[in-house]
Amino acid sequence: MKKLVRDIILVVLGSFVFSAGVNLFIISGNLGEGGVTGLAIVLYYAFGLSTGITNFVLNAILIVVGYKFISKRSMYLTIVATVLISVFLSLTEGWHIETGNVIVNAVFGGSCVGLGIGIIVLAGGTTAGTTILARIATKYLDISTPYALLFFDLIVVLISTTVIPISSALVTVISLYIGTKVMEYVIEGLNTKKALTIISSRPDAVAKAIDEQVGRGLTLLNGRGYYTKEEKDVLYVVITKTQITKAKRIIKKIDNNAFIVIHDVRDVYGNGFLVEEH
Repeated sequence: MKKLVRDIILVVLGSFVFSAGVNLFIISGNLGEGGVTGLAIVLYYAFGLSTGITNFVLNAILIVVGYKFISKRSMYLTIVATVLISVFLSLTEGWHIETGNVIVNAVFGGSCVGLGIGIIVLAGGTTAGTTILARIATKYLDISTPYALLFFDLIVVLISTTVIPISSALVTVISLYIGTKVMEYVIEGLNTKKALTIISSRPDAVAKAIDEQVGRGLTLLNGRGYYTKEEKDVLYVVITKTQITKAKRIIKKIDNNAFIVIHDVRDVYGNGFLVEEH
């Protein structure tokens, strides 16, 4: 229940940041955007149609088409995000900041959009539209969600050249790239896991201490030193970033001469970490 409340709060926050960024910086700078929101902006520039209403209608169509490809829980959060984004786009429609510099608009607009989408995806939802297509690509083609999204967004940018100058479209690409990097950091950077490779003269004591005090299971590997030719037990464990200091302290307390290598880990599934939802 607590996780559900947390996820809904994240979806609300992400939807607001996304919508505010679109109106404050993207539309104010006469720029385009990717995905369904980009198409909604194209229709806004061309016919003056409300981005909130257009965004909702187009996303509703894609949700009906793509509901089979994402989990039920993710779909529920996606529907919530779609409704909230449409509402927030309408509520913030009059919000504009005249920076006088289109690059500033691109930087801040891209950052807000990327941050907003990243927060929503981190909660387990999507912003519907091309994000659903990106999640499908991630699930079946093992492509990073941010980069799959960038591909689909660039297609929308090409369409936007029918209503905005080429120069604005090129700046939009910069905005999308910034948004992709921000989203990548939020999705993967804030969800970092670390792997520890430990070579110690007291592997059993170290393994037991980490298992009991950190709460993570370890894998025992067989190793052999090249120079000494000695057989050694090598410990391998995946922990969260916040547990690194505690783990190092435990290891050094048991074996001050232990050799520790800390690795960055991109994705971890199972045993207390991320679990693929169905």
